[in-house]
Amino acid sequence: MPACDAVTLSGQISSAPFFDDLAVGQVFDRAPSMTLTPGTAAVHQSILGDPMRMPLDAGLTRAVTGATAALAHPAMVSDVAIGQSTLATQRVKANLFYRGLAYFRYPIIGDTLYTRTEVVGLKQNSTKPGRDRTGLAALRMTTIDQADRLVLDFYRCAMLPLSPQAPDTGHADDLSTIGIDAGTSTDPTAEWDADAFRARVPGPHFDPGMVGAVLTSTGDVVSSAPELARLSLNIAATHHDWRVNGHRLVYGGHTIGLALAQATRLMPNLVTVLGWDSCDHTGPVREDDTLYSEVHVEAVRSSSDGRGGVLSLRSLVYAVGEPDRQVLDWRYRALQF
Repeated sequence: MPACDAVTLSGQISSAPFFDDLAVGQVFDRAPSMTLTPGTAAVHQSILGDPMRMPLDAGLTRAVTGATAALAHPAMVSDVAIGQSTLATQRVKANLFYRGLAYFRYPIIGDTLYTRTEVVGLKQNSTKPGRDRTGLAALRMTTIDQADRLVLDFYRCAMLPLSPQAPDTGHADDLSTIGIDAGTSTDPTAEWDADAFRARVPGPHFDPGMVGAVLTSTGDVVSSAPELARLSLNIAATHHDWRVNGHRLVYGGHTIGLALAQATRLMPNLVTVLGWDSCDHTGPVREDDTLYSEVHVEAVRSSSDGRGGVLSLRSLVYAVGEPDRQVLDWRYRALQF
C-alpha cells in the first residue's frame, strides 16, 4: 500500500481533542486572529452572493454609520468566529445547533477578529451498536476586535467522537438550556442614521404589515464549500477530508449564509442581522446540493423613534430532491429602516 494511503485520519490530526479530552471550563484561545480584508470580503461574496447593501457600499456605510470603510458582512464575521472556534472541534462529526448569537458591534473592513472558545457543557451520547461512541460538547464563543471590544457572543453544540480506548466519561450535563437566555440589552445600531439609509436606498422599507408573511426564495447551488471553510479558518476535518464520514460535509455556516442571502433577496432592504435566537441543522448538506428557503416573518417590532423596526424571521431551508428534505431551521432578528 502506498505510504499516503496508510496515513490515518487520527494520525493527521493527532493534536485535536476527542470528546473525552474535554472538560467544562477548558479554554481554547490559540486560533490565529484574522484581519478582515477586501480580498476576504470579495471571496466570501463570490461564494454566498448576499446583496446586503452596506457590506457592498462603503459610501452608504459612511453615510449611515460614520465608519471609514465598508461594513463587514455579518455572515463573514460569524463565519470567521466559528472557524476560529474549530480549534476545539477539529474531529467534529456534526454541529447540532447555534444559540444566542448576539452582535455587540459591527466590524468594518480592516478590523481584526480574535475568538476565545470555552467548554460550558458535556453530555456523552448513548452507545449504539455498530457505531463509534460520541458525545456533545456545548461551547461558548466570545469574539473581540483589535481594540478588545466585544463583537460576538454565542453558543454552539458539536458532536465529537470518543478516543478508541477511552472509558465512558459519565458526562451528562443538561444542554437544553445552553444559550437560551443569551443576548444583549444594548443596541449597536442605535447611532445609525435611518434617514440617510432611506434617502440613498429605494423602497420598500420597514412595514409592520409584513407580519405573518411567508416568502419562498429561488434556489442556490452549494459550491466552493472547502474554499469557504479555508477562508474562515475552519479546520474541522469533515469539511475537508471525505474519510471522516465517507464524504465531505458542508460547513453549517455555508448553509446559513445562503439562507441569509436568500432572505436578503426577498427583502432587499434588510440593513443587518441583529442576532440569532436559534439555529438547528436538521439534515446534512453536501456540495452541489441546491437549497431554497421559506422565510416566515413571525413578529415585527416597530422602533419607538420612527427608525424602522426589527423583523423576527424564521428561515426553513430545504435541499431539492425526491422529495425535498429540510436541512436548516433558523430563527433570527434583522433590522429594517
